[in-house]
Amino acid sequence: MKHIKTTPITRVKSISKEDFIKLYYKPQRPVLIESLTEDWPAFKKWNLDYIQERSGDQIVPLYNNKPATGKQSVYEPVKKVKLHDYIELLKTEPTDLRIFFYNILDSMPELLNDFKYPDIGLKFFKRLPALFFGGGNSKVFMHYDIDLPDSMHFHFHGTKSVTLFPQEQSKYLYRVPFSIHNIDKIDLDHPDFEKYPALKHAEGIQVHMKHGDALYMPSGYWHYIKYLDGGFSMTLRALPRRPKKLATMLYNVFIMRHFDNAMRYFFGQKWLNYKENLAIKRTHKTLKIA
Repeated sequence: MKHIKTTPITRVKSISKEDFIKLYYKPQRPVLIESLTEDWPAFKKWNLDYIQERSGDQIVPLYNNKPATGKQSVYEPVKKVKLHDYIELLKTEPTDLRIFFYNILDSMPELLNDFKYPDIGLKFFKRLPALFFGGGNSKVFMHYDIDLPDSMHFHFHGTKSVTLFPQEQSKYLYRVPFSIHNIDKIDLDHPDFEKYPALKHAEGIQVHMKHGDALYMPSGYWHYIKYLDGGFSMTLRALPRRPKKLATMLYNVFIMRHFDNAMRYFFGQKWLNYKENLAIKRTHKTLKIA
């Protein structure tokens, strides 16, 4: 069986603010902290039942594992259902349906009482604490976040797998131009090294997350996520402060995204095919692959 090379993430039980900044934030290295949430009410309270009890009649958009095609927006959900019913689905059977970016502040603000922003050296943007839900068949395509935050990602209820790659690995990942993802046809679990030979050179970091684990993802890190069973995670984001990263973030959000959306609107699948072919051409040219 062919697999992309990975090494296990560094795991620590706990860490001081000073050591986190010195060993992980400044050098931009990911780390998993096992006990960061153990003094939160959320550590004992947060499970699917707890969220379901507070869901009321909320309607939520759901997404699946299929990439958007043609003029279809990547933000267009496959369906909308009651949050209560979706959580019931997560509790009863595997599904690829997931919720992307459920804003706690807007949708369930009482959850703010269940966690605290860690005093770990990151200046969190407190307007956007967000939950992400997925079932046993849910996958999140390889991407990095458009606003380039330093993120703390906390998992609750169940387990999930995360594969990380630093930006330096982009040359092996078939990065699609004018976007923040790679070629969505690539199956990272069973990579086709004949069609995508550059993947043989990629080296990722493998993370297995359980309830309460906290994953630090440095700015710009690629991540590919699989929910191994029904569960949810919360992300707290610290926006970039370094001038170069801040400038790139502003370009991504205010120029690149709108340009790409406009080209997709006018040219649809032709634009997507052009970008995919260009990703292959550039990757193989860089690595001198015929």
